[in-house]
Amino acid sequence: MAAKILDGKAIAQQIEVEIHERTAAFQAKTGRQPGLAAVLVGDDPASQVYVRNKERACARVGIQSHMHRLPEDTTAAGLLALIAQLNADPAVSGILVQLPLPAGIDPTPILDAIDPAKDVDCFHPQNVGLVSQGRPRFLPCTPHGVLQILHRSGISAAGKHAVIIGRSEIVGKPMALMLMQKDSTCGSSAANATVTVCHSRTADMPAICRTADILIAAIGKPKFVTADMVKPGAAVIDVGINRTDDGLCGDVDFDSVKEVASAITPVPGGVGPLTVVMLMENTLRAAEWQAATGK
Repeated sequence: MAAKILDGKAIAQQIEVEIHERTAAFQAKTGRQPGLAAVLVGDDPASQVYVRNKERACARVGIQSHMHRLPEDTTAAGLLALIAQLNADPAVSGILVQLPLPAGIDPTPILDAIDPAKDVDCFHPQNVGLVSQGRPRFLPCTPHGVLQILHRSGISAAGKHAVIIGRSEIVGKPMALMLMQKDSTCGSSAANATVTVCHSRTADMPAICRTADILIAAIGKPKFVTADMVKPGAAVIDVGINRTDDGLCGDVDFDSVKEVASAITPVPGGVGPLTVVMLMENTLRAAEWQAATGK
């Protein structure tokens, strides 16, 4: 029996409605509109698409979008000066710097310069540390989107073996931290997993993947996960998005794996829409905290 297709786009639309209602209530109560500042350096086509999607999402949920497009030859000093300006701007609730940055600009000091209270991508070491301790200010957008998909699709992680392929700072590591916590924003059923992280040095990765009740692929290799790597009845979450000669595809060989798994996310239309909407969630949370603290 073919797997249930987990419709990330529909789940994202549901959450957008909830955020829109909360944003309207926040604005009515405080007289402040949440604002998201996006910084795009250079002309990378994929980055331009991502930023455009974020601008459109802001419009849908009632968040003001502050777009900053900088030329390819922008210096690190110039970028840091803009971030300092945005940190001090009360109209800006959250700041994101679209990656990758042009060659020659080290992203680490740039991301570290963002005020942790406005770090809605959750890249700042202070916010990462809070996630690791189970008391997050913000949650990383893509892993939080994965939790929402699992929760709203009725897939419990509690007591299950979750295998994550990939140890990136953006997805793999925070995903592992969040799944192993005792609780989550979606309740305890979206946490309390036994977690294994696989990576490029993992021995016999297929054997480990076949033990997973929940398999999360975030390795950046087209169709890397094949049907023989999946335990029958597992839930498979495909975080990857790869541009190939045949079009977009994920890290999972969707056509073969859907015949083995009980549930699977497609690419596109799976995790991607949730990443954007959880950025909106973080921006609203930032605005709420700033209003409560008088920042």
